[in-house]
Amino acid sequence: MTDDDAPLDAPLVIAVDGGGSKTDAVALELDGTVVAEARGTTSSPHLIGMRGSADLVSALIGRLLEQTGPRPIAATNLYLSGLDLPTEIVDFRASIAGTPWAAATVDNDLFALLRAGTDEPDAVAVVCGTGINCVGVRADGAVVRYPSLGTISGDWGGGWHLGERALWHAARAVDGRGPATELARAVPAAFGLDSVQGVIEALHFGRLPNRDLARLAPTVFAVARGGDAVAAALIDEQAEEIATLAVTTLRRLDLLDRPVPVVLGGGVIGGRDERLLGTIERLLAERAPAARMELVTAAPILGAALLALESAGAGRSALAAARRTLEERPAAVVQ
Repeated sequence: MTDDDAPLDAPLVIAVDGGGSKTDAVALELDGTVVAEARGTTSSPHLIGMRGSADLVSALIGRLLEQTGPRPIAATNLYLSGLDLPTEIVDFRASIAGTPWAAATVDNDLFALLRAGTDEPDAVAVVCGTGINCVGVRADGAVVRYPSLGTISGDWGGGWHLGERALWHAARAVDGRGPATELARAVPAAFGLDSVQGVIEALHFGRLPNRDLARLAPTVFAVARGGDAVAAALIDEQAEEIATLAVTTLRRLDLLDRPVPVVLGGGVIGGRDERLLGTIERLLAERAPAARMELVTAAPILGAALLALESAGAGRSALAAARRTLEERPAAVVQ
């Protein structure tokens, strides 16, 4: 949206949130008014490389400024999936050097999710979308983070891992090494193929991109809801991993006995599957009874925008105005 009546010298803040499947960008005035929006594909450097990530983000910001016209930028806050290690943040900064937003705040997209869910100084956030990650913060500035590099860093979960495990079970059901499961029919059907062997060969020969395994996550939930024990066990395993991340982070921050929000978001969470959420809630009640579960249904660009406004010194009314507008944007959902 454009704002033709705004003064050309009225400052803007720029906020970007990039996940495993899409990237959102918004420009806001300091009173919280959203004046431009843009959306692109994934900006994760794990998927498109650091240079590709920086170029995509810069292109989205360029699209925002085309809508607003040249305006001073009071703050730019960029939160991207795939910026998991300090060196990756350094490399991303090097990739945007020379741009007008070279001095931007740059961090992992978990911080946008966290801010979308709470402004409390003690908090934990777990994202479960294409992948899984967690962050915890404490009022004294302590932060707990995870590398989130997949199985090599001890991680399991999210749409891709659910899809990979669904295919694993389907293959073993077909050849007799594992129990029978409806996944043996549903997995190839999800790709429009006739057999599990067809899926295996399509992946092996590169006809089906490996990243497309994440497309199987909705199939796992649907089959589990139909009463399949193997698929249901996968949902329980995912719930266990989410709860383990949250509880471990609370323990590392010495917050287990405090009423801390545990913010949950991402496409797998956003599907609001009763079995998944019910199991997470039960596990948290058993292991961290003082914590409370907070589901984020708004797109994480809300949190990125609030952080950008706060970086520019915007007041409470501006934050409230931005929240009213941006919380209407639903987060991506895996059904």
